[in-house]
Amino acid sequence: MDRAIHIAERAGLPIKIAAKIDPVDRHYFEEQIKPLMSLPFVEYIGEINDAQKPHFLSGAIALLVSIDWPEPFGLVMIEAMACGTPAIAFNRGSVPEIIEDGLTGYIVEDETSAVAAVSRLSALSRQRVRARFEERFTARRMANEYLAVYRSLAKQAGPDLRLVTT
Repeated sequence: MDRAIHIAERAGLPIKIAAKIDPVDRHYFEEQIKPLMSLPFVEYIGEINDAQKPHFLSGAIALLVSIDWPEPFGLVMIEAMACGTPAIAFNRGSVPEIIEDGLTGYIVEDETSAVAAVSRLSALSRQRVRARFEERFTARRMANEYLAVYRSLAKQAGPDLRLVTT
């Protein structure tokens, strides 16, 4: 959160933070993050539920994913794309598998490049971000791809068995 706040400050934009604070992170939050929440451009929403996410994400200029660990799957990035909201995300974990740099958002290496990416957001089409979500991440697309894999495996498994009547 502190990185995201610093990026928003350097970009001259307000930031709304929706996040759950896990008990294991409570001390760090109280000591390092909570003092930043009093800055005039920071609004801490707290944890939001699934019903609140579409409104929250679709109203954003972008989703800022300032992770510094190898996130195995970035569901929040896909949720933002479903709302047509581009992401600015640090190049960690699954980010390069989800974000198409310059199309659905920007993949960045550090705070300086994240600030620079903010100024390029107007070059992205929210309609194209949503379209790429439809092309890549819907349940129907995933199910069709699973079926294609299963069919391919079934063909490789052996002879095509048929029911014969006499």
